[in-house]
Amino acid sequence: MSNAGVIFRREFAAYFNSPIAYIFIIVFLVLNCGLFMTPFFLAQLADMRDFFGNLPLFLIFFIPAVTMRLWAEDKRSGTFELLMTLPMKSSEVMLGKYLAAMAFYVVALLGTLPIPIMLAMLGNPDLGAVFGGYLGALLLGGLYMAVGIFTSGLLRDQISAFILGMLACFALFLVGVPAVSATIDGWVGGFGSFLQNAFGLMPHYQALQRGVLELGDLVYFLGLTAVFLVLNAVWLEGRKY
Repeated sequence: MSNAGVIFRREFAAYFNSPIAYIFIIVFLVLNCGLFMTPFFLAQLADMRDFFGNLPLFLIFFIPAVTMRLWAEDKRSGTFELLMTLPMKSSEVMLGKYLAAMAFYVVALLGTLPIPIMLAMLGNPDLGAVFGGYLGALLLGGLYMAVGIFTSGLLRDQISAFILGMLACFALFLVGVPAVSATIDGWVGGFGSFLQNAFGLMPHYQALQRGVLELGDLVYFLGLTAVFLVLNAVWLEGRKY
């Protein structure tokens, strides 16, 4: 088994060794499905636009809560130094932790599959939009997760890591909102539009939410996720010396 695989198994098992993981998943499903079902029965439309539309804001709180312990807990318990002395690359340790957190998120996301099954039984949903929405949810979660593991590495306290991760994810969300971009343009001409085009996630996510799969949107999510993972790996290498 690869070194990253060893770390993956350790971290993924750690999520389910305490009731917190089950509480997270239950809260995730109850809130997301509850927020979707109320307008669904009122509008009586067989689509998941409201469900996927709520995710960018909801995951700002959920993902940092999942990632806050990844490095901060190791620092608090004193196992961080042990991990850094193991005969494996820092990037392998980081990748194992990241994949474990992503696997936990995927488990939570799989719990929402009864919704599209229900829609298929009650109506004729746009399967392309449903697939694009789930792909967008996966990419969005991956980006937030990379931000969260990076901020967790900067701090020793889990609550501080949660707050910093939440603020960083919220910043990526906020600069992609047209009203915010227009406001910043009013202060500094063109700067808001630059931030929206370069870093704002909403235009890219909304395209996937509509079922439109374009290379630029995939490059945005995968590229920015890779940037935060590389930054985390570089930070780990610096901690070795």
